[in-house]
Amino acid sequence: MKLSIVSRAHLRPPSLYSALAMATSFAAPAWAEAERSAASPLTLVTVTVTAAPDAGPKVDRSGSAKIPVPLLDVPQTITVLPQRLLQEQNAQSLRQALSNVPGITFNAGEGGAGSGDSINIRGFSANANMQLDGLRDSAQTYRSDLFNLEAVEVIKGPNSVFGGAGTTGGSINMVSKQPKPDAFTELSAGLGTDQYRRLTMDSNQRLSEAAALRLNLMAHRNDVPGRDFIDAKRWGVAPSLSLGIDGPTKLTLSYLHQYDDKLPDNGVPALNGKRLAGVSRNAYYGWRNLDKDQATADAVTVKLEHRFANEVELQNLMRHARLERDTVFSGARVSVGGKLPPDRYLPAGPQGYGRETNNTMWINQTNITTRFASGSWRHTLVSGVEISRETYDRQGYGYALSALFPADGYPLSNPPGYWSGPVRRESTDRLDASLEVKALYALDHIELSPRWDLGLGLRYDWMDGKVNTVSAAGAASEASSSDRKLSGRAGLVFKPAEAGRVYLSYGTSFNPSAEFLAANGSGLDRATANLEPEKNQTVELGSKWEVLDGGLALTGALFQVDKDNARERLADNSYAMTRKQRVRGLELGASGKLTGNWGLFANYAYLDGKTLQADAASGQAGEALANTPRHAFNLWTTYALPAGWSLAYGARYIGERKVTSAGGGSLDAYWVHSAMLGYKLNRRLSFQLNLENLGDKAYVERVRQQAGGGAQTSLIEYGDGRSAVLSAVYKF
Repeated sequence: MKLSIVSRAHLRPPSLYSALAMATSFAAPAWAEAERSAASPLTLVTVTVTAAPDAGPKVDRSGSAKIPVPLLDVPQTITVLPQRLLQEQNAQSLRQALSNVPGITFNAGEGGAGSGDSINIRGFSANANMQLDGLRDSAQTYRSDLFNLEAVEVIKGPNSVFGGAGTTGGSINMVSKQPKPDAFTELSAGLGTDQYRRLTMDSNQRLSEAAALRLNLMAHRNDVPGRDFIDAKRWGVAPSLSLGIDGPTKLTLSYLHQYDDKLPDNGVPALNGKRLAGVSRNAYYGWRNLDKDQATADAVTVKLEHRFANEVELQNLMRHARLERDTVFSGARVSVGGKLPPDRYLPAGPQGYGRETNNTMWINQTNITTRFASGSWRHTLVSGVEISRETYDRQGYGYALSALFPADGYPLSNPPGYWSGPVRRESTDRLDASLEVKALYALDHIELSPRWDLGLGLRYDWMDGKVNTVSAAGAASEASSSDRKLSGRAGLVFKPAEAGRVYLSYGTSFNPSAEFLAANGSGLDRATANLEPEKNQTVELGSKWEVLDGGLALTGALFQVDKDNARERLADNSYAMTRKQRVRGLELGASGKLTGNWGLFANYAYLDGKTLQADAASGQAGEALANTPRHAFNLWTTYALPAGWSLAYGARYIGERKVTSAGGGSLDAYWVHSAMLGYKLNRRLSFQLNLENLGDKAYVERVRQQAGGGAQTSLIEYGDGRSAVLSAVYKF
C-alpha cells in the first residue's frame, strides 16, 4: 500500500554530516539557477514512501527460520502473540501471555521434580518444549518477564520435526528483540495496587551505516493480587549488537541477564479440587522466613546470517545459557482429622525442602534456506543440523522441620506462616544429569501449482542421557539411555482463493524417558532407562482465511492427537508402555482489524481428551484427561476513540476440568474480565490504565494433579485477584 507523505514530522532527521553534504550538492545548481531566466518554472520532486498499514494483533510470519513461508500457507495451527497485544494487556509473564491461547492449562508445582512454568497444550505436558529464537530453552523456571521479547508463538500439534523430543500437543517459541535499522527510545513507568512498581527502557540506536545497538532494561516489584503474603522482585538487562545490519552478512551478539527473588506460592490445601472449609484464599501455608525462590539467568547468543545471490540464506545460531536457582519450598498439603483436634492441621508434603540447582546449555543450530524450482514445482527448503549438550546439577537440603511440629498442630484458618523454631540446615540428596542431542532435519514447502501446495518434513534425533544420584544416606545409583528416532510431518494445502487455504496435515512426535532430564532431572532412572519413547500422532483438517482486505485473519481446525504407548507406573513400581490416550478437538481463531479503529484477538478451543486404555489398578481407563477443559475461550478487543483515547475489553473462560486422570473431583468453570483505557497525549507521551479481574473472581488457575485424601490433602493455586496498574510511556 503506497502512502503519500506530506508532513515532514515522521521523516528521520538527517545527521549534521548528511545535512552539510546536501547543502553542498544543492549550492552549485542553485547558484547556476539564479543566472537563468526568472520566468523558468520551479519543479518540486514528489517523494513517495511505502508503509505497511496497521495490522493490529495480526501477524503474517513466524520469527523462526524453520517457518520461511507466510503463516497463511503453513498447514498447522500457529497462534502468535505479538508485542503490541502483550503491551495493551500489560502482560509481563509467560503465563499471562499464554492465557490468551485456549487449549493451554497450567499445573501447580511444589518442589519434587521441579517448580516453574508447568504447561499443558491440548491436554499434554509441554514443559520441555520451550524454545527461545528456535533454540531449546528447557530449564524449568518461572519465565517471569517478557521485557526482551518481541512475540510468543504457540505451534500446535505433534511437532518433533520443529523442536525435537516432546511436543505432543505443541511447542512454544519465544522471539527475542533484535536491533533494528531505525533509532528509537521508549521509556515506561508503572504504578499500581498491591505495591506494583515497574520501570523499563527499550532503546535502539544506529551506531554507523553498518551497526545498530539495542538495549532493554527492566526493574520490577509487586505483591500478588489476592495473595497478600506473596511478593516478587526482579531486574534484567539485555543488550544486543548487530553488525552489517543492512548488508547480505549480519552478525548479531546478544546477552540476557535477569535476577528474580520471590516468595514461592504453593497455594492452599484442597480435596478433590475444592478448597478446604475454613481455609482463606489469602492464607500462606508455608514459612515466609524460610521459603524462597532466587534465580539468576544468563544467556549469550551469537547469530550469523548471510544471503547468497542465488536465493540461498544461511543462519547459524549458537547459545550458552546458565540458570542458577536456590529454592526452599514448604508445601500447602496438610493432614487433618485423626488424632488432631477439630479445625487443626499438621503440615504435610515437603517442608523446608531446599534445592540448589544449576542448568547449563551449549547449543548450535545451522539452517540453510534454499528456494529453487524442479520443473514446474517451486521449493522452499529448510535443511539444518543441531547439536546441544545440557547439564542439570542439584544439591538438596532441608531443615528437618517435621520432627518439630506441635502434636496438636496449627489452626487451619490461621496458619502461622512464620517459623519460630530452631533452624539447622542439612544436605540431603545430590543429582547430576546430562543430555546430549544431535539432529538432522529438512522441511520443504512445495508449490505444486497455483492451487496446491505440499509441505514435507523429516527429522532424525540422537539423544543420550545420563543421570547419577546419591541419596541422603550415601547410596549411589546411575542410569543412562540412548534413543534414536525419526519424526515426520506432511501437509497438503488447497488454495481456493488468493487469501484462503484449506489443509490436511499429519505429524508425529516422541517422548523419551530422558525428555525432562536437563530440565529438572526427572524421568530417567533404572526403572525407565530401557523403555522405548512414547509415540504420538496428530491428524489436523483446517482452514485459514484473510478477509476485510487482508486485515483480519480467520482460522479453524479439527484435530485428533493419539498417544499409543504412554508410560504408566504399576503397583510394584515398575513401568509399562500400555496406556493409550486421545484428544479430539476444534479450534477457532480471529486476529486483526474489523475496521480501521477496531482490533480483535479471539480464540476458542474444544478438547475431548480421555484415556482409552490403562492398567486396571490405575482407574484411568475411560476417564477424561486431567486439567483439560472441554471448552475454553478468550477475547481481547480494542477500539480507538477520538482525541487520542482508546478502550479495550478482555474476557477469558475456562470450563470445568478434572483434577486427575482417574476421576476424583473437578475444578469449577470460571470467567475473568479485564479492561484497558489508553490516552495518547501526543506522539511522544501516552498513558494506559489496566484493570484485571474486574469481579475479583477467586478462580483456580493451577492445580496439582492429585485429588488428596487419606493421610494428606492436595493443593490448588489461585489466579491473580483484582488489580489496577497505571503506566506512562515516553517515546523519542
